[in-house]
Amino acid sequence: MEDALVRVVDLCKVYNPGENEVRALDHVDLEIHKGEFVAIIGQSGSGKSTFMNMLGCLDVPTSGKYYLNGTDVSTMKDNDLSVVRNKEIGFIFQGFNLIANLTAQENVELPLIYRGVPKKERHELSVAALKKVGLAHRMDHRPSEMSGGQQQRVAIARAIAQAPPVILADEPTGNLDSASSMEILDILKQLHAENRTVILITHDNDIAKQAKRVIRIKDGTVSYTHLRAHETCADL
Repeated sequence: MEDALVRVVDLCKVYNPGENEVRALDHVDLEIHKGEFVAIIGQSGSGKSTFMNMLGCLDVPTSGKYYLNGTDVSTMKDNDLSVVRNKEIGFIFQGFNLIANLTAQENVELPLIYRGVPKKERHELSVAALKKVGLAHRMDHRPSEMSGGQQQRVAIARAIAQAPPVILADEPTGNLDSASSMEILDILKQLHAENRTVILITHDNDIAKQAKRVIRIKDGTVSYTHLRAHETCADL
């Protein structure tokens, strides 16, 4: 099997070291390979959010190693982590995180500006990404002129515009009704069908079942990993 895209080795995150320490992550080992669709599920306080911060290079572990696309990112400083995040990870958050006074297309283009992508290419990438999520007719609309589901689709377009190796979706349906939630999950399944690597963070069992592999976190440890090997997207 090819090298893991995400490889976590003996990962620990400890807050308040000493007598009253909290082990948010306790010796976690995990591999996620290119093209997988994985759900990481856990209740509040399970360590799920801390683990998401580690996988997204938003924080570093107390001990252990994290290899992302072959690079050890576990001891990197903030500036270096920022570069890795920009290049390797497309984030989709529960709260959309769109800029209110920018159009959908301008919101998708914004991170591409930070990455130094030339103007013509930025335009082409943003248009293609918005078409992919079914928003060709809403490119000039601002967030206030769109529904929650449409705003989340803009956020997905922003995440996928430059085809990062990892799509990290943190409770992406948390602020949406059931119909919009299914639309978002269908887009994530389509990205997986195109061999994108999708990591879905959730507390909801029904949402987690949409993934091909479910990893449960409890008390800072991986309590089980379940592979839905014989199912296809149609079965879900």
